[in-house]
Amino acid sequence: MPKPVTQPPALAGVSVQDLLAACAAAAAVSTPPRAPEPAAEEHRRPVREHREAA
Repeated sequence: MPKPVTQPPALAGVSVQDLLAACAAAAAVSTPPRAPEPAAEEHRRPVREHREAA
């Protein structure tokens, strides 16, 4: 009969939820903002010329 598989002891003091939250916060802080997409500028409508008032 094989031995039952035991898991290694957990590290005390840090929950998995706290660890995941810390990783998500670090990723949010260390990721630079995205550059605007170049395709967005091509789809803008051209500005119409303003006519002088009568």
